[in-house]
Amino acid sequence: MARTNWFDPDTNSLVLDEQVTKLDNFVKAMTDGIIEPAEVAVQEAQLVAAMKAVEPTLSDEQHEAVTKLLLELSAYNIMATMHETQQMRMRATFK
Repeated sequence: MARTNWFDPDTNSLVLDEQVTKLDNFVKAMTDGIIEPAEVAVQEAQLVAAMKAVEPTLSDEQHEAVTKLLLELSAYNIMATMHETQQMRMRATFK
């Protein structure tokens, strides 16, 4: 299987969001624009399964690097979601 690029080679920007749109669970959850608790639970189960499959294959050094990557990704996702929510709130307030 060929590697999935994490970055656009020309702009160096993240392209993982584009890959997310290829995940069946994500597409099904996003179709109606409402994320239900059950859909979050399904995605959490997918995440846990993927992490459990990868974790035992990592050396201690790789585990440390992947743990840092996951922490940074989680922080980024929370911050980006909060920023977008704030922007939407501001647009709604000033319309």
